Amino acid sequence: PGSCPVPCECSEAAKTVKCVSKNLTAVPPNLPSYVRNLFISGSRLGRLPPGAFPARRLPDLRALNLSGNHLRAVEAGALATLPALRQLDLSANPLVSLSPQAFGEEGSPLEELVLRGALRDHGVLLSVAAMLQSGALRNLSRLDLADNGLLLLPSGLLAALLALRRLDLGSSSLVGLQNVSFQGPGQLQSLNLSEGSLGVLRNGSSAPLHRLPALRRLGMAHNTWVCDCTVEDLVAWLKEGDQGESKETLSCAYPDKMLGKTLLKINGSDLNCSEPVDLPSQLQTSYVFLGIVLALIGAIFLLVLYLNRKGIKKWMHNIRDACRDHMEGYHYRYEINADPRLTNLSSNSDV
Repeated sequence: PGSCPVPCECSEAAKTVKCVSKNLTAVPPNLPSYVRNLFISGSRLGRLPPGAFPARRLPDLRALNLSGNHLRAVEAGALATLPALRQLDLSANPLVSLSPQAFGEEGSPLEELVLRGALRDHGVLLSVAAMLQSGALRNLSRLDLADNGLLLLPSGLLAALLALRRLDLGSSSLVGLQNVSFQGPGQLQSLNLSEGSLGVLRNGSSAPLHRLPALRRLGMAHNTWVCDCTVEDLVAWLKEGDQGESKETLSCAYPDKMLGKTLLKINGSDLNCSEPVDLPSQLQTSYVFLGIVLALIGAIFLLVLYLNRKGIKKWMHNIRDACRDHMEGYHYRYEINADPRLTNLSSNSDV
């Protein structure tokens, strides 16, 4: 039990085992029981089957680093036999499947989960969302989802993470926070949104940030900010609080007249707000106004008809009489044309 696997390096004093770039295809079965920090990275691990780690042999394992392997599947129960696990790093793995029951039916005391660059497949993102929503990782305080090209987060992804303190969404493709809900992690202290695709946080869309009273660090650097009326609320929030990390470096990328200007130096006069930017709201107001005008015109028309009802009735009777006389003339001419005696008389020029 105290021996060291042949391809690995062990330090009993540091309670650490390192199996780095050893071309392992499976977890070594004879890991020493004293290990607290285990590194298996840069190998050829393709999957973690159920019971991948020896049951009851690693009671003190707290930090597990499986980054940079070729892991594609983490199956149900693969990490269920690690009762002391607090840190797990699965970054830089081409995951396709991560079972929501990977930590077993009772969940895990895991506190830090690193999935940087491991959720490129949309299916595995949904699996991770299901696992987080189930409450299996209710003690999670740090979640790293950076460098995954995320366009949006699944609905309710963070709802069950009541203990979450640090969230990293850097190097993503998020274009807004409309689908990001921080209702669960109300005690979030650090949020990284840097090096992403955030260019516009429309007025009102930065509201989720306002509902984070414990937020102390907010990274938003290296985003191409569009400085028009849509950035007004964000600028006001940055000026009022001290949460923004390196907020002095946030600068405009568009339009040309604002290029390079820092967001903290923007004034209301710098923004062209002469035209309304909330188009749906403006259209809704226009439709309501148009409906009121049409209703008023209809009411006036009905009132005119009511006040002139006698004249209209007389006019209708005159039209009816004129039509009747006209039709009687047609009928008389038809009767003359239909009588052969009258026809012969009309055709004889001597008569």
